[in-house]
Amino acid sequence: MKRWILITTLCVAVLALIGAATVWIGIRHLSADLPPVDTIRQIQLSVPLRVTTSDGKLIGEFGAERRTLLHYDQIPPEVIHAFLAAEDDRFFEHPGVDWEGLMRAAVKLALTGQKTQGGSTITMQLARNVFLSNERTFTRKFKEILLSLRIEHELTKKEILELYLNKIFLGERAYGVGAASYVYFGKDIHDLSLAQIATIAGLPKAPSRDNPIANPQRARDRRNYVLGRMRDLGYITQAQYEHARAEPETTHPYQAKVDVDAQYVAEMARAWAVDRYGDDVYDRGLTVVTTIDSTKQTAAVAGLRDALLAYDERHSYRGPEAHLSEDVLSANGHEALLDALDEHAPVAGLLPAVVVSQDDSALKVMTGNGALTLEPKDFAWARLGKKPLIPGDLIRIRRDGDRWRLAEIPTVQGAFVGLAPKDGAIDALVGGFDFYSNKFNRATQARRQVGSGFKPFLYAAGLADGYTPASIFLDAPVVFDDPSVDSSWRPENFEGDLKGPMSLREALVHSRNLVSIRLLQAIGIDYTKQYVQRFGLPVDRLPNDLTMALGSAVFTPLEMARGFATIANGGFLVDPYFVAEVRDSDGKTLYTANPKHACPECPDDGSENEQGGDAANVASPEQTATNNTPAGTQTTPMDGATAGDSDTGGVATRTVSPQVDWLISDMMHDVATRGTGAGTNVLHRSDLAGKTGTTNDQTDAWFNGFQETQVGVAWVGYDQPTPLGRGEVGAKAALPIWIDYMRAALKDVPQARLPQPPGLVEVRIDPKTGKLAPPGSPDAVFDIVQQDHVPEPETNDPRHDPNKAGLEDLY
Repeated sequence: MKRWILITTLCVAVLALIGAATVWIGIRHLSADLPPVDTIRQIQLSVPLRVTTSDGKLIGEFGAERRTLLHYDQIPPEVIHAFLAAEDDRFFEHPGVDWEGLMRAAVKLALTGQKTQGGSTITMQLARNVFLSNERTFTRKFKEILLSLRIEHELTKKEILELYLNKIFLGERAYGVGAASYVYFGKDIHDLSLAQIATIAGLPKAPSRDNPIANPQRARDRRNYVLGRMRDLGYITQAQYEHARAEPETTHPYQAKVDVDAQYVAEMARAWAVDRYGDDVYDRGLTVVTTIDSTKQTAAVAGLRDALLAYDERHSYRGPEAHLSEDVLSANGHEALLDALDEHAPVAGLLPAVVVSQDDSALKVMTGNGALTLEPKDFAWARLGKKPLIPGDLIRIRRDGDRWRLAEIPTVQGAFVGLAPKDGAIDALVGGFDFYSNKFNRATQARRQVGSGFKPFLYAAGLADGYTPASIFLDAPVVFDDPSVDSSWRPENFEGDLKGPMSLREALVHSRNLVSIRLLQAIGIDYTKQYVQRFGLPVDRLPNDLTMALGSAVFTPLEMARGFATIANGGFLVDPYFVAEVRDSDGKTLYTANPKHACPECPDDGSENEQGGDAANVASPEQTATNNTPAGTQTTPMDGATAGDSDTGGVATRTVSPQVDWLISDMMHDVATRGTGAGTNVLHRSDLAGKTGTTNDQTDAWFNGFQETQVGVAWVGYDQPTPLGRGEVGAKAALPIWIDYMRAALKDVPQARLPQPPGLVEVRIDPKTGKLAPPGSPDAVFDIVQQDHVPEPETNDPRHDPNKAGLEDLY
């Protein structure tokens, strides 16, 4: 018997030794795969990509994750208590592993065969989240236990809790309690209510499923569970529990609080950054500094929105957006009213409101902030007499000074580009009425017919071919027979009238279509197409017929701004760009734009060539776009724009001679002073130049203009080409945007125009013939012409009298 006991004892001892050795070997083997605990201290924050204006104001933030680092003493005690109650109430007592919980899990496994997560302490969660996978295997669990014991041995409890609360995933891309407080409630963690703290503390179990954005009811249930645990553990009183439990479960999802409304530019910068640096730009903490000027951008946004709203008010009111049942206005329907209004988000400052009543004396509405009353002058434009609003109608209102005004979201759209002509820096860009409603960037992507805005480029080609501002053309009917169409083409002036012989200067000032067609006939379509490339306009979009003279070509507002920048800067072709600098999270500069710039005062190297045959050698936008952003492609939302990556910088190529450039600029100055763009006189400046543009049936309305330091191009139209309505021409629909922008852009900017270059002379001209006027001629006018193209003196030869000569004699 004793021998049997001895043998049994020896066998048990051997088995125990073997088991212990196996456990020891297993621990050594698993421990070898575990990372050093010290690496857990190195919290790598994923800092989002930030986009700013040139003066440092935020216009966009993009990031795959949200993280905010908090030290232990910065975390409110209520937050710590809530997580301890929800996840590990014995955290400050156990050695990193809750053996009791593990035993319960083991018993359940033995009895039911089901694996559970029982006994998972905060330390174990930290080990799993930082170093290990979430797979539910025994091997992973053993590694988790070993690493937890090691963490507890090398770190203090406060250090462990600080790391956990900073690293735990809490749904909606939020890592850590500091980020979650902003993501779900838009608040600093110190400003959260007890109920909100409990909501966040309830997330670790299933953060993607139970968060208040994805599943408000599940989040509320988890919140109440956490509150109950906090009460039971003595962290809060019964009164606090009841008060927090009664609080509504509401969220205010985080949105970066931008300083300047420039979302279209922010999106352009985001796409550029991803293209250049890859997808990891979202968490590297890069800052993209754009060329946008915050003051100019603000003026551009306000000007465009005001113009589109004014257009909308000139046309019939379309009526309410929706109709809500009247019970939302009842005493018990406040929550229903708020819910209904939440379904209609504010758009570009236009707030949703529900009509309470409307008559001739007042329009009473309810908003999310309470009741408002609009006086008759605030809604007179809508002409509600025949079709009044009724209770329950959902409408829009907007701020107008210290009053509220009836409004509606415009269906018409617009775009604006403000450009520095010296180097092509984009100072302001607006791609539509509201980015969040429609992300299509009309400033860079919408190719629209440019109408008479094309004429300055055509007239410049005529001047380069030997004509002068004083050259006379006939403003008279013209008919073209085209065998490809059933009827003859009979172009007309916009006003439908005829003025007979007139100079090119006056024809441009008054935007005469028939003169423009005759000029194109005279210099030739091929020559004009080649020459127009000098302004950076893509030649492949120019038509091969005389409709080119009327602006049937399609360009984006940015492309038009580039073309007019060439005139404004003295004849130099610059590349529009919008990224000035990129810095990393430490402030180190990774990229600096190096654009080429205009230099009128630099010695003329003769790079321009006024002969049409040579003009084809001038680079088009597709050729001059830099290596990272091919202009004109559809791979980025930046048609015609670059990020400023010139390889060499330096002086841009002069593509238009100083004489031609000055003359066309001077003619456009007359347009802005006494022609179709005379509305610019409201700015009380004598250094403005511009050109209106209106297409057939007033489908597109443009104003393109500049001062020596600033180019501005405004466009108004429908996304699906539709007539804007009678009288909605460039000077009425688009010019107000330009005026509002220039008022801000040119504030405190001294008046200045390009100096007149050598090679031009002032002469007295007979306005009827374009010839030098004889002494004493009473109708003579002064004009400036090329020195080598001074008109001949007046003669009595009838062949030089446009009133008597036929077109064959004129040309």
